[in-house]
Amino acid sequence: MNQRLLTLPKLFFIVSTRAILGAGVALLASRGMDRRTRRNAGLTLALVGAATTIPAARLVMESRRSPLERLVRRFR
Repeated sequence: MNQRLLTLPKLFFIVSTRAILGAGVALLASRGMDRRTRRNAGLTLALVGAATTIPAARLVMESRRSPLERLVRRFR
C-alpha cells in the first residue's frame, strides 16, 4: 500500500467530499422526509460529492510519498 503525505486542509477536503457523497446517497435511500425534498437534497449532495471526487483523487495522486516509503524504495 502506498503511503502519501497530505496536509490537514487537503485531508479535510477529501473527507468532506466522501461525507457529502455519502449523505446524498443516504438521503436518496431514506424515507424520513417529504419525497420531493429528499430527492432534491439527495441528488444535489450526491452530485456535488461526485463532482469533487476527481479533484480529491488528483490531490492524493499528486501528493508526495511519505519519507519512510521513499527511504524503503531507495534501498530496495
